[in-house]
Amino acid sequence: MKIPFNKPYFTGKETLYIEESVNSGKISGDGLFTKKCHALFQENYGFKKALLTTSCTDALEMAAILIDIQPGDEVIMPSYTFVSTSNAFVLRGAKIIFADSRKDHPGIDESSIETLITARTKAIVPVHYAGVACDMDIIMRIAKKNNLFVIEDAAQAIDSYYTNYKGEKKRLGSIGHLAAFSFHETKNIISGEGGLLVINDNRFNKRAEIIREKGTNRSQFFRGEVDKYGWVDIGSSFLPSDIIAAFLFAQLENIDSIQDKRKEIWNRYDQAFRRNSNILKDAKLPFIPNFATNNAHMYYIVCKDKKQRKDFLSYLKSNDILAVFHYLSLHKSPYFTNQYQGDSLTMADHYSDCLVRLPLFYELNKIQQTLIIDTVLKFFKDL
Repeated sequence: MKIPFNKPYFTGKETLYIEESVNSGKISGDGLFTKKCHALFQENYGFKKALLTTSCTDALEMAAILIDIQPGDEVIMPSYTFVSTSNAFVLRGAKIIFADSRKDHPGIDESSIETLITARTKAIVPVHYAGVACDMDIIMRIAKKNNLFVIEDAAQAIDSYYTNYKGEKKRLGSIGHLAAFSFHETKNIISGEGGLLVINDNRFNKRAEIIREKGTNRSQFFRGEVDKYGWVDIGSSFLPSDIIAAFLFAQLENIDSIQDKRKEIWNRYDQAFRRNSNILKDAKLPFIPNFATNNAHMYYIVCKDKKQRKDFLSYLKSNDILAVFHYLSLHKSPYFTNQYQGDSLTMADHYSDCLVRLPLFYELNKIQQTLIIDTVLKFFKDL
């Protein structure tokens, strides 16, 4: 019995809605289901404006254009993140300033951000790693003090929350000036590829529509606000087909049941491993700060060192369990290593060398999960 790392889950209505979209006669962008998704996010998620994109990468690239990143502008972000977080701003000529990760969590070390700010700093891009919130009170205070933009990289953070110092619970993606989500097939809610740009600052609303429509004011034309449309700004084809939106809407309708199942699986892992923490020895389990919720995007174990991780992954693979690791610290990537002149980022490197993600998907059954748990414990017990 081979156990994959991930398996996309289908609610059963995806193809039905795709057929409905096809029958509507409009399968390009901003069709029937795109509008339904936009309305759902704006009415139920507290997002001031939502625009579906073809990927989270596209949403981040739109954000970089919207805040008018110019060559030499500096953008602060964690080194321990996916390359799209950085690439979106590099494409506009920005200089990336990498921050280290927290000791208790792979997310950005909020206490290090202020020391990285210079006169050229334009934005902070916190990444809500594993769907667990960064300390947004600290980040927003620093941004306000230094007149910076905040773009939340919420690729993994659908249906996750941050509780601020006033005790107010806010959805991730609703706090920064802009936010980007991913609906890649490895995420909780999927559409194959797909993303979402959230605009919480009204000054970006009109231009965001133009950038998303190849630099034209076609959205205004379709609403009857102008009698013809043309090229009015830079932009690209960032809007997805309505077929992608139809697939996504079927997922969003079932988000509660999907999330309940994922949390059930996450909690089963966590309870089993914490009961046996003496066996796991120096390995670390996920930490959820008091201000954050858990959306069960991933379950990970941080090994003692790089050798232990290599042995651990090999052991799981030999038992037909596919676990994976990610990311390689961006400041040490082949593209960036010669450009990096900052301090050593020891925690980012530690997570790069030691973190292992276990299989977690909707259809992972109890028999499979029990086998994974027993195999993990046997590996550490035999050390």
